[in-house]
Amino acid sequence: MRTWPVQEAKARFSAFLEASLREGPQVVTKRGVEAAVLVPVEEWRHLQRSARPTLKELLLADTPRAEMQVPARGRLRRRARANSG
Repeated sequence: MRTWPVQEAKARFSAFLEASLREGPQVVTKRGVEAAVLVPVEEWRHLQRSARPTLKELLLADTPRAEMQVPARGRLRRRARANSG
């Protein structure tokens, strides 16, 4: 994965894009700090699909995806029955 300073990525966008398509993701830096990544669209779609499982996948998963807090139950109270008469 190659790193491109933002100025170079802007000035040589065609080369930047071709490198992404040919070599895979390309990192853009801003003031020496990684800021963004250019990825080929098929890789992006794959990442999107894997980040959002289907409802079927969620229901069939072995482990929960998140911890859910279940509130403590209080004492059961029954409603008074109305006498029919």
